[in-house]
Parts: sequence; C-alpha cells; structure tokens
Amino acid sequence: MKLLEMGMAAAVRRNHALEHATIHVLSERLPGVRLVGRSDWGGFTLYGPVETSQVSEAVSAAMTRLNAGEKALAIHPQCGTNLATGVVLAGLASSAALGGRRRSAIEKAFQLVVGIGAALALAQPLGTGVQRAITTDPDVSRVIVSRILRLERGSVTIHRVDTVQGQG
Repeated sequence: MKLLEMGMAAAVRRNHALEHATIHVLSERLPGVRLVGRSDWGGFTLYGPVETSQVSEAVSAAMTRLNAGEKALAIHPQCGTNLATGVVLAGLASSAALGGRRRSAIEKAFQLVVGIGAALALAQPLGTGVQRAITTDPDVSRVIVSRILRLERGSVTIHRVDTVQGQG
C-alpha cells in the first residue's frame, strides 16, 4: 500500500510504532503503570504518572530495540485499533443480523448475540493484524526525536514527544 508509505500517513505509522514501543518499555520498567498514548504526524503524546527522564530513556530504548529488529514492540494489545476493529465487526454483524430477509425477533436477537460475540472474539487478533499492516510501521530508522515536553493538567501528567522524519 504505497499511500501508507508516503507523507503524513507514513509519519503517523512510525510515530504510532514508537509510541507503542515506548509504552512497552515503560511497562517493563514500571510494572503496573497505567499509560495512554495518542500518535499523530508530529510525534505522540503519553498520559500517565511517569517522570520525563523515564520517558526520555524509554523512547531511546524503544528506538534502539525497534531498529535492532524487535518489530513486535510496535504492536500493543490495548491499542485503539483493536477497539475500532471490534466496533466495525460488531456493526457488520448487527447489520447482517437485523437486515435482510424476514425473521422472527428471536431469530434476529440470537443472530445479533452470536454475531457480536464473534466480533468481540475476533477484534484482538484482527486488530493486531490491522496494526501490523496499516496503523504502525516499526521502521523508525529515520525518526528523530526533537523534543520531549512535560505538561501538567490537574492531576494528569502528559508528555509530548515531538518527532521529525529524516530523509532516507
């Protein structure tokens, strides 16, 4: 998919991979820490109770490990891609169960429950595949971290990791 390898889409995919890898590293170093991330073409934002030095060290380790071939770090089981995949599958299952030929309300309800159950069971494995193929790119060899900024919003600690995409 050439479109995913160009411009802003490519930058978002690489930043998304780096975000996931950074969360993996922080989770290894700080068991039980709860983090949320959001990526865009200019970098990524982490929400959670971590120190800036910890984020900086984790970003560096994540880049090193991704560049060394640890591509699995680019995939995260709690990624929003998995949720989105589940929502799409559940919507398709609902449409299939409720639309089409005439059936009794009990038949439709049964098909709806079975369809949504199947959608939920498939969301994680399919979401992982969607992450791998579409929403992340573990090749961060040209990603340059330009700044890590700490922000406080009430009791929430936020770190913005700005990146630039080097030429290759």
